[in-house]
Amino acid sequence: MDAATPGRNALGTLAAVAATVVVLIALWHVVTAATGLVSTARFPAPLEVWDALRQIVIEGYSNGRWHEHVLRSVLLVTMGFLVSSSIGVALGLAMGASRKVEAFVNPIFLLLRPIPPLAWIPLAIVWLGLGDAAKIMVIFVAAFVPSVINSYTGVRQIDKPIFEAAAMLNVTGGRYWREVLIPGAMPSIFTGLRLSLQASWTTLVAAELIGAITGLGQILNQAAQDIFPAMILVGMLSVALCGWSMTLALGWIEARVTPWRAR
Repeated sequence: MDAATPGRNALGTLAAVAATVVVLIALWHVVTAATGLVSTARFPAPLEVWDALRQIVIEGYSNGRWHEHVLRSVLLVTMGFLVSSSIGVALGLAMGASRKVEAFVNPIFLLLRPIPPLAWIPLAIVWLGLGDAAKIMVIFVAAFVPSVINSYTGVRQIDKPIFEAAAMLNVTGGRYWREVLIPGAMPSIFTGLRLSLQASWTTLVAAELIGAITGLGQILNQAAQDIFPAMILVGMLSVALCGWSMTLALGWIEARVTPWRAR
């Protein structure tokens, strides 16, 4: 393969994405501002969203400017995601590696798993008050389950000959975890991490209803109360942009942790 081919592929993908965005914005303008097929009172036109974005970036809205809301939400998601993924991956690996651990933990896990993350909000408030700790707890609960399930599945999907080779070579203890279990389960672990990150962002809005002063969830909440559709869309697009950026960062990490999967 030509060394320049990956660069050309990346540029081609970027050009395709840019073209798609331009076409969607044009169609959006046509069905709202140009023809009135969709009332701008219900769904704002592109220029209205642009004006709302300029307002929050320059003047601020709902107790902060755009970058302050973004930084606040990214911090909460990052903290909740890191804590949940660290504990979830470790627990999932332990359950996959040991039948005893699975037998002990799995009944509790199966009991708690069906409870929706939002159902934990009242307890989060009672236990931790209205501060950041309660928000992080709700995000933690949402992100915890995917990381456990996929880490567990990753261990159980490792080919049996790999375990047999490890036993033959007397690979035990920490070396067994570093060279057999974790590398073998890594693809599934990262699948779980992507799902956990998505769950963190989808839960963010509800988490920031717990006494939030700033944050993307607060923008959505305040804009809904103000009946400000353009600002609602700014908040939604901001969540999408932040989630997409963090997913790209996670993919970058995955490509370097699992170079054998590179295409």
